[in-house]
Amino acid sequence: MDLTQVRYFLTLAETLSFTKAAELCGVTQPTMSRGIKLLEQEFGAELVRRERGHTHLTELGHIIRPKLEQALGMMEAVQAEAVEFSSMAKATLKLGIMCTIGPSRLIPTISSLTMRAPQLSLELLEASGEKIIGMLVDGDIDVALVGMPDYPDVISLQPLYEESYVVAFPKGHRFSRMETVPVAELTGEPYLERLNCEYVAHYIAHGDPFEIDLDIRYRSEHEEWIQAMIQAGMGCACMPEYMMLLPAMNHRRLVEPSIRRTISVATVRGRKHTPAIDLFTRICMELHREGREAVDTRA
Repeated sequence: MDLTQVRYFLTLAETLSFTKAAELCGVTQPTMSRGIKLLEQEFGAELVRRERGHTHLTELGHIIRPKLEQALGMMEAVQAEAVEFSSMAKATLKLGIMCTIGPSRLIPTISSLTMRAPQLSLELLEASGEKIIGMLVDGDIDVALVGMPDYPDVISLQPLYEESYVVAFPKGHRFSRMETVPVAELTGEPYLERLNCEYVAHYIAHGDPFEIDLDIRYRSEHEEWIQAMIQAGMGCACMPEYMMLLPAMNHRRLVEPSIRRTISVATVRGRKHTPAIDLFTRICMELHREGREAVDTRA
């Protein structure tokens, strides 16, 4: 079945005028008429009838119209996907990831993107949340995964999932005997400060002043050093629950208050999306549907 002929018929069914339909399709009226005739020959019956200047659909025309609309819609969707796939064959997607986002929840997303667009060149850039947002606004990256307490108005967000903040500590620590750890319990504890951690910013955004007297013994922007030192019994640290990398570390959820952050796909509001950005966003939304529903419920 020729899709051009189907478009002719559906346009004619909408306008009931060969002249208007031909104009809308950008063809001459004789071309429109020939297209309709060829379609009628394929179906073996009249689809459109002209009687004294009055054009109307036949009974068969009415019957097949919704089916042809559905078929055309499906074919156009397939063609769009084919164009999208071809356009990504030589495309590069620059994805910025906030360095405090653990990989465990995101590896399936990257894997799915690779399978669905094997020709796409994916470039991952990792930095602090503020730097990632700055790079996104400046156009140095195409899309970002972030979990900040607030953003510039120019940033558009698609929430994916929430995660709580926990305190990580070595084996045998007194926190291991608690189901949860009130934030005040951090007072006086040997503390290892993660320099890229947004916990305090989220805490303040929660509406409370941060008045905990932390006994900071070490500061670093390198997560592997912080976690290795926790494992060695040198102190504890606050971190997002999905940031946990070393299996030997213990952790408990922080409460009083319980602080959570939302991980979102970030783009620049009003900036045109490439097919690669759209595909990445769709995959994120598909794979994190349950987490997104939980965010919506809390909102």
